[in-house]
Amino acid sequence: MEIGGIQIDWLGHSGFLIKNSKVIYIDPFSIKENLPKADYIFLTHSHYDHCSFEDIEKILGEKTKIIAPADCQSKVFRTQKEVKFEVIEENQELDLNGIKVSILPSYNIDKPFHFFGSGGVGYLIKINDVLIYHAGDTDVIPEMQKLTGYKQPGKNFIALLPVSGKFTMSHEEAVEAVKLIQPTLSIPIHYGSVVGTIEDAKEFVRLCEEEGFKATILEKI
Repeated sequence: MEIGGIQIDWLGHSGFLIKNSKVIYIDPFSIKENLPKADYIFLTHSHYDHCSFEDIEKILGEKTKIIAPADCQSKVFRTQKEVKFEVIEENQELDLNGIKVSILPSYNIDKPFHFFGSGGVGYLIKINDVLIYHAGDTDVIPEMQKLTGYKQPGKNFIALLPVSGKFTMSHEEAVEAVKLIQPTLSIPIHYGSVVGTIEDAKEFVRLCEEEGFKATILEKI
């Protein structure tokens, strides 16, 4: 889909390809061959379905820079290619040639998979007047309340939210996150392969619309 001059494509699971003048990937996993080489690859944490060495190799180019928490390093550096790698942690701010990035907390409240302080992150990426929030593997967390202020007239605020349950929010919980965040558009993620189904995504969209929020399902490319 195209929003505000930015192309946003779902790669399956939690993976996204974002394009304007730069090519940005987030958590590529089980992606197809022959996708464009990355300028930037953002990884939310080191679990195999978010930090996939095999998929990173498919999109590594000479100028690719990987932005990720420290625990992703050992997987990324398995490649024989030269890698530009920047270690980040929550509450950092980055300026990548005009692309503004905020590093945000991402963790479970009542599950053991992504405990508080384990290093997992979400990303808030600002390109021109488009804001894209990729929540990572998270539950509804208090820090989401701070995102409400990003909803501004005339600006697009897109939230990419996990809906599968078990390791992350369920689709019902993800709707509660939408109420906190107040995005202009929500897109369900983290379903269809490792855990979660298209029915989770459809229920998320239905419940969002019942609450007066716009949501849509993207077709996998």
